[in-house]
Amino acid sequence: MRGIENIPELSNPSVCMKDPQRVKDILQSMVKAGSNTLQVISDFDMTLTRFSHNGKRCPTCHNILDNSKVISEDCKQQLDHLLKTYYPIEIDSTRSVEEKLPLMVEWWTKAHDLLVEQKIQKNLLAEAVSESEVMLREGFQLFFDHLHEHSIPLLIFSAGIGDILEEVIRQAGVFHSNVNVFSNYMDFDESGVLRAFKGDLIHIYNKREGALLNTGHFQELRTRPNVLLMGDSLGDLSMADGVQDMENILKIGFLNDKVEERKQAYLDSYDIVLIKDETLEVPNAVLLHLTGNK
Repeated sequence: MRGIENIPELSNPSVCMKDPQRVKDILQSMVKAGSNTLQVISDFDMTLTRFSHNGKRCPTCHNILDNSKVISEDCKQQLDHLLKTYYPIEIDSTRSVEEKLPLMVEWWTKAHDLLVEQKIQKNLLAEAVSESEVMLREGFQLFFDHLHEHSIPLLIFSAGIGDILEEVIRQAGVFHSNVNVFSNYMDFDESGVLRAFKGDLIHIYNKREGALLNTGHFQELRTRPNVLLMGDSLGDLSMADGVQDMENILKIGFLNDKVEERKQAYLDSYDIVLIKDETLEVPNAVLLHLTGNK
């Protein structure tokens, strides 16, 4: 049986595991079940994209718009003020999720309202992405292509902006047919001007509800009860809650920021924690292992 020792990347200095034996057991069970029983559920911003590059923060889907010329300077300042107000709350390990929840909804709602006021044109989004400094993590090509080659569904669950997210992976040449995106999508009028956001707001702490609302998607994947979950926040842990009859789940967490304060909480929640690791080297090694290194 191929074990954990067959994945040398799990000895990388960025890797922390609270219970390596448990990781080994899950991997063995998943290998035994076969890759045709596997699905991957991942967050996008700061999970599939880089947190920083050469010491400089990389943009999220929202930041791509915030930093672009499609919105006014005044709007940029207001969005920046929201970020400075609410981001410290989002990553504050002393506050409970219940306490953060209404504040996160308030942040996202205010930000979306500001964007709608800007009357953003749909045809300018591609340029905003191509001119931005967004970067998928190193190893993204192998990650997306390998999943596609093995017909393993990839569900990207994002509290960002779906239109921007799709454009990022499209421009990177990896928006393959096995990729599904659940996110906040813009609603444009007939002349291509943003008038609202569609449907219910997806934010960092209600991905579980989003998962459960999309039971149709999970229904199709009933034959895939093994899940590789990837995220960078504790809110991402509920993304697989819509999976029925789950057999195994292996959770990989990227701890990008505020490492010392949050390390224990991540180790308690994720099976594998990657500390300040800007690559997909470990997820790729796990995927190769699960598909028999083919």
